[in-house]
Amino acid sequence: MIRKLIILSLIITSALTASAEFRWGPTAGVNFSTFHWKQDLAKTSGLTGGQVGVAGELMIPGIGFGIDLGLRYNLHGAKVNFGDYPIWSSDGIGNQNVWMHVLEIPFNLKFKWTRMNGFEQYLAPFVFGGPVLDINVGTNKQPALEHPGAYVSMQCGAGVELLEKYQISAGYSWGISYEIRTKKLDNYSAQARGWFINLSYLFR
Repeated sequence: MIRKLIILSLIITSALTASAEFRWGPTAGVNFSTFHWKQDLAKTSGLTGGQVGVAGELMIPGIGFGIDLGLRYNLHGAKVNFGDYPIWSSDGIGNQNVWMHVLEIPFNLKFKWTRMNGFEQYLAPFVFGGPVLDINVGTNKQPALEHPGAYVSMQCGAGVELLEKYQISAGYSWGISYEIRTKKLDNYSAQARGWFINLSYLFR
């Protein structure tokens, strides 16, 4: 019985995917990020960064559901006051801006309102949400920190599509696994969190 359900699900998924419409195009935006530490031992304030890349959209015609995906370079970070604490200031480490260079691969579920008697050709609202694979590709000089090669985050948001080409979206992202960890304190780590605003142009 389970095998039959799996096969039926695969058949339905294949049929829907075969009729789906794929679009892609450039995307760029800004983010407002910070780090959320396991404990409140390091005072942290947010910084403004940016992101640029390619956005993709696979939508099933008629029902408004689809998948939002892409590949983005993301520069984000926060100011961490290491210099306020003897454990780091004794090593000559002061307050610093921590910047992370990350490749993001989002895989979001998306719903777009497409049945509005033709008005969707001019403006169509949408919502999205799902996981993101984040691959760390570089940092600025961080003597107090180390980081994994990759981590996982979640994001959700909303936006509008204009003239069936331009998409303006905003949302919130939060880390599921840690992005940075201090070298001196065992298991003292932080997750990235923040808001973002993107503008995309999708070719038809």
